Formats: sequence, C-alpha cells, structure tokens
Amino acid sequence: MTAHPTHTNAPSATQHDRARYDDDRITAMGLFAEVIGGLNAKFSAQVGDHKLSMVEFEVLLRLARSPQQALRMTDLATQTLLTTSGITRVVDRLERDGLVRRFACPTDRRGLLAGITDAGLARLNGVMPGHIDTIDRWFTGQLSDDELTTFLTILRKLRDIVRPGAVAGARPAHR
Repeated sequence: MTAHPTHTNAPSATQHDRARYDDDRITAMGLFAEVIGGLNAKFSAQVGDHKLSMVEFEVLLRLARSPQQALRMTDLATQTLLTTSGITRVVDRLERDGLVRRFACPTDRRGLLAGITDAGLARLNGVMPGHIDTIDRWFTGQLSDDELTTFLTILRKLRDIVRPGAVAGARPAHR
C-alpha cells in the first residue's frame, strides 16, 4: 500500500493572488471565450452540413456582403483573421470548387481581388436559412432589440481597437 502525501510542494495562492484571479476583467474574457467557443461549435455543425468549413463560409459571406462582391486578398485576410498565406490556401480551395474567382485589382496592378461566383452565391444561399436560425436560436434571439443594438455598438468599438483595418474594402470610403 502506497502512502499518499497530505500536501504537495505546489505553492499556495495568497489572498492577494486570489483577488487578482477573481477580477471581473478575467471573468469577462473567460465568459466571452466560452460563448464564442460554444457558438462556433453550433455554427460549425450547421455550416458543415453544406460541405463548408467555418473559414470557407466566412470568406464567402464577407465576399457576398462586400461592394461588387469582391475584396482585395489582403483585406480578406485581415477580415477573417488569417495570414496572407492562410487566406491564399482557403481561396485556392474555394476557387478549385468554383465558388470564388481571383482577378486583378483595377486600381492597383499589384493587387489581387477575390470575388464570389454564382456557384458560391448559390452555396451560400443554401447555408443562410439554417445559419440565421442557428444565430437566432443561440445568440441574437436571447437579446432584446435594445440589448442587441448596444452589443453591436460595443463589438464594433472593440473590433476597431483590436483589429484596425478589419473593415477595409468592406464599404466605399466616405469623402
């Protein structure tokens, strides 16, 4: 029979440490991460039923919502939180499947645009009813109209701070 030690050599947290760990800022980040993780699991299952990964769906959706249904590859990478090589791999797959096409940027000969094709729009249109239902059931349907408006304002503020340039190419520039 092996004796079990009654204590370990692990350091114990002081009262000061515990107060730091119970900080509402830490709680907010933890809850936010839990919500995002849970929602991503729900969305991934629904989108996967249409033979798309979440990142492929995100690319198609961002293209469909953009002016002329196209974005510069660099803007698309920024908006989807991918590196330029990462977005290239995703667009390669979508282009191979006929859902996206690449073409030269008319205003910058060094730039390359990705645009959604009719087949891409058709695939996206097949996903959207179930996706909207999933969003409503697990997210926006849980908020009042006022809460949703406030939440969107807060999210845009935070996005603009942590991801400046994330909306580049998404809207025509104001003059």
